[in-house]
Amino acid sequence: MSSAEGVVLVIGCGMRPYREYLLASAGHRHPLWLFTGTEPTWQERYITGATVLDTQDQDAVLAAARALHATTPVLGVVSWDEALIVAAAHVADELGVPGAGISAIEGCRDKWFSRRTLTAAGVAQPDFGFVHDDDQAVRVAERIGYPVVVKPRGGGASIGVSLAEDAEAVRKAFRTAEDASFGGSPAYKGGALVEEYLSGPEISVDGAVVDGEYTPMFVAHKTVGMHPYFEELGHLVSSADALLADPALRSTLARAHSAIDFRYGITHTELKLTGRGPVIVEINGRLGGDLIPLLAKFATGVDPGAAAVDVALGMRPHLPHEAEPRWVGVRFGYPKQDCVVESVSVPDSLRDNGILAADVLVEPGARLRLPPAEFISRHAYVICAGTDPEDCEAVLDKAMAQVRLTAHPLLPSVAAGA
Repeated sequence: MSSAEGVVLVIGCGMRPYREYLLASAGHRHPLWLFTGTEPTWQERYITGATVLDTQDQDAVLAAARALHATTPVLGVVSWDEALIVAAAHVADELGVPGAGISAIEGCRDKWFSRRTLTAAGVAQPDFGFVHDDDQAVRVAERIGYPVVVKPRGGGASIGVSLAEDAEAVRKAFRTAEDASFGGSPAYKGGALVEEYLSGPEISVDGAVVDGEYTPMFVAHKTVGMHPYFEELGHLVSSADALLADPALRSTLARAHSAIDFRYGITHTELKLTGRGPVIVEINGRLGGDLIPLLAKFATGVDPGAAAVDVALGMRPHLPHEAEPRWVGVRFGYPKQDCVVESVSVPDSLRDNGILAADVLVEPGARLRLPPAEFISRHAYVICAGTDPEDCEAVLDKAMAQVRLTAHPLLPSVAAGA
């Protein structure tokens, strides 16, 4: 199809190391038009055209979408940027193309609204409360029972999320969560959620929803660290993951999406596998981050960028039924302390070393600060394959040992004045 017959509108595209593969496969599937905050550079090879505007201004995005649609039919809308999925839902609604629905996307972005909606529908949830100050946070925590998780209302990527085991820790966690909320959408600024801590492994499931019918595409097993924070250190994906066919998991996911009335789109749902079964941590109205969709492409043959375009056009995505059983994982490199980067190097991807990809995420001179000062302060990543989870983790360990970070400490006085 030529762009004269219509385009799929992509609102925002994210950082090149994390999202280029999605834009590439989406562009291969269908002509794309990009809404972006800066002039396109590396994106140009994958798109038909672009509009440069303030993507955080929803009214401006809607006006630009109407103007584009008047000259080039917009057949679908895609966004994998957490901050822009609400605008994408409004555009889909305005233009009458397949979309999740505005209330469904709010059911993903607004975690307080999501908790209430899922609880009312009988979907397993942690006990929770939304609070406006640290005294209220302590009262809710004492009602729930320690430990508790304190998190922003509308954040993502575990930014501002921390574990609290007593009243003093709750007060600190509330301040961290509330501070993080001011870095996101104005609609979710201030306050924090206090939730029951769920014991058990944490997973994520990326799934496709077409006409309200949910289909899981791939599962990722998450590794977190930097206690009491939940910094995401790595993920594992496999085509042979038995959880994809688990009836309790599939039922929980389908009921959750039905509860928020999600119609068309790709979602990234995080869950804990607890003693009482799968429990929803949150539903995100977009493809997963942290290169999880790329792991799935390596491990399962699912092409997430193409799948996002298919669903945006109202079609069921192609999901391969057969794939060579293997596990693929990503591991992210973090500094041991706050620092100023001098150089970073990563190992080569060779035929026999199990490394599928590796890249540097920062430039010399970058300042990396660990939680709670900043989150996702990564300097590199490696993606590796193995025959089973243990083998994959061993290959990841070996690859990460070959990542070299040269840096000098970022002194507290410098950090405070930066």
